[in-house]
Amino acid sequence: MPANFLADVLAQSERIHELIQQSARELSPDGAIAGQLHDASTTLTAVIQSLRVEIRDRNMVDHQLAAAVEQEEGSRIAALHDNLTGLPNRLLFRDRLQHGIAQAKRHRWTLAVMFVDLDNFKAINDTYGHDAGDEVLHTVAMRLKQNTRDADTVSRYGGDEFLYLVNQIREESDIAMIAAKLLKAIHAPCTLNLAGVAAMPCMRASIGISVFPRDGITVSALIKSADGAMYGAKESGSGYAFAQPDG
Repeated sequence: MPANFLADVLAQSERIHELIQQSARELSPDGAIAGQLHDASTTLTAVIQSLRVEIRDRNMVDHQLAAAVEQEEGSRIAALHDNLTGLPNRLLFRDRLQHGIAQAKRHRWTLAVMFVDLDNFKAINDTYGHDAGDEVLHTVAMRLKQNTRDADTVSRYGGDEFLYLVNQIREESDIAMIAAKLLKAIHAPCTLNLAGVAAMPCMRASIGISVFPRDGITVSALIKSADGAMYGAKESGSGYAFAQPDG
């Protein structure tokens, strides 16, 4: 039974115990009723002590259970999110994309997958060091997240690669506008504080875009098509590019 219910029972028992003791004090100590009250008081004292122990044990169990639930939730979040950026990892992204595909099929929606790759990340690492590289990745992740709609998902796919799921697309021109917005956010100036020295690495990115169902109807096909389109955007320097039917 719940600890709060036991606490109520304890409070009532303690009140009854006080009334019994008060009544016993008002009677002659040699009277029969006084003896009965004394016996009742002794029994009730034992009950109250037992209730106190039970409540203490229940509270301890409740605290342990709450800690276990919190730890389990923390482990679940850690297993599905990137340690550096806090974004969903590739496992969670693939699950969200699978769900998005199912919804798109059911409601005859269109969705898009954007494969975002930083163009000059190796140069940033070589010039400023890996700590600076981590700061750049964190900055890019936050900028992508800030420009993500509630219904969409942005994830860190690995290294300097990010995936962005865009749900419920009406026009292909809308996808292009979103891609241009993401590039603008990524390209914005970034100032890093490296051991007290300010550095402003140049951040550029290329985005490949695949569209469901035109470029694939499975999770793997859509990601592969977006990846191929990203390399096309990188080679042409166009910023973003859509997957080609033959690619």
